[in-house]
Amino acid sequence: MAFGPGAIHRERVVTATTAQSVRLVRRLLHGRPPARAAAPTSVTSPATGAPAAVTPTTSRRAAGDVLVLVALPVPLVLAALAGSFTGGGTRRWFGRGESQRADAQAAKDAAAAAFYELDTAQRDLRISIETIAAVDDSPAARRAISDFAALGQRIDQASHDYINAVDSHDLDRDDLEASAASRARAELTRAKAELERAKGDLDRFAEGLAPLLRTAETQLARLAPAVERARQALLAATQALDAVRASGLRADELAARLAALSPELTKLNQGAGQHGVQETIRRADHVLRAAEAVRGEAERLPATAADIDKRLVSLRTRAEAITTRAAGVEPVLSELRRRYSAACWQDLQPVPEQAAHAVAQAEAKLAEARAARDEQRWPDALALLSTARALLNTTDEAVSTAGERLRRLDEVSHDQAHEVERTRFAVRDAQRLAMAGRNTPDPRHARPLDDAVARLDRAIAGLEGRHPDWWHFLTETEAVRQTAARVVQEIREERGAAGG
Repeated sequence: MAFGPGAIHRERVVTATTAQSVRLVRRLLHGRPPARAAAPTSVTSPATGAPAAVTPTTSRRAAGDVLVLVALPVPLVLAALAGSFTGGGTRRWFGRGESQRADAQAAKDAAAAAFYELDTAQRDLRISIETIAAVDDSPAARRAISDFAALGQRIDQASHDYINAVDSHDLDRDDLEASAASRARAELTRAKAELERAKGDLDRFAEGLAPLLRTAETQLARLAPAVERARQALLAATQALDAVRASGLRADELAARLAALSPELTKLNQGAGQHGVQETIRRADHVLRAAEAVRGEAERLPATAADIDKRLVSLRTRAEAITTRAAGVEPVLSELRRRYSAACWQDLQPVPEQAAHAVAQAEAKLAEARAARDEQRWPDALALLSTARALLNTTDEAVSTAGERLRRLDEVSHDQAHEVERTRFAVRDAQRLAMAGRNTPDPRHARPLDDAVARLDRAIAGLEGRHPDWWHFLTETEAVRQTAARVVQEIREERGAAGG
């Protein structure tokens, strides 16, 4: 198909119009206004190709290029737009450069997420470490605190490297080079990997910290209830003491003990933040025990006072009775001296004098106990009553000994065979047990039993004569029976252990 001058002219017009439209689109896309009409410029005439001056008419023509652009076919508009994205010196919206930028931005977002997760985990774990430090002072707790500090330094370094990587690359620059985007992506990827490794170490450290944390949380859970129980115990002790005083009892000693707890209550009110959790729990337990002891004694005080009054009367009556009985010791001693040898009664000679002295001491202690009761010195009164009772018990036994001695001597002097038979039976019973299941007895058992038999024979032989020592005979037979009983006990224990 031949092209004439008219066709060539039309082609140039279209080409020129297309070029102008593309330039217009580029200006509109990049936010730049079209060329101002007032500024003289030169254009090429579509007809002659010679420069032509820009006039108001050409200005209006340029404005009309927009309409021309709208009127252009769609493929031509797309071509114009594509040319605007690939032109030199402008931002690349597609292609390899933008792909590198997108990869770098993705690496930046991933590193930011890793940084946030690590920072959150570190903050949570720091709370756990502070909890342990407040409660636990064991070597394991101190080591955990030290390890967390060292781990924190590594986390700080990883965070510092991440922040430097972010600050070193502006991924929003229009003129970002593909190589710069690639470097940014590599540095941010390394920073993310280091953050994730630190996060893994932190998680493993937190797992190993679990036992210490459970112990610390248990202690913290005990803190508030322990303090509250101590306060309630103090209140109950105060109320019990007030009730006792209202009944007319002073209870000065209990009041002093309760007042001594006031500084401890002040420290409890100051809290664990000032004195530590463990020390506060220990103090609360001490206050609780001391206050409960005061409350218990205060509640028992009226009954204690009544018991002291009762015991004063009872012990005074007993002292009078022992005094009366002690007066009968002298006639018993006279009977012993008249009928038996000196060996049978000589050890009882001091009994009357000792009894009188002991009763006098007991009565003095009772008088002191009465004075302590009147002064409401309850512990002193109880101690004095215990001393008086011990003195009277000893005196009562001594007074009873004289009469019991006379009775036993009378019995054995009239019928010594009964005492001998009783003793021989005990020895034979031990011998049968020693031979049970054996052909020969164990020497450890046979020897003391043989000695006991010989000792009994000597005691019986000692009764010959005009004035036998019946008391020696009685003590010897008693000793033989004790030996037999001891052997029986040993045999039973050995066989019980062997059977078990």
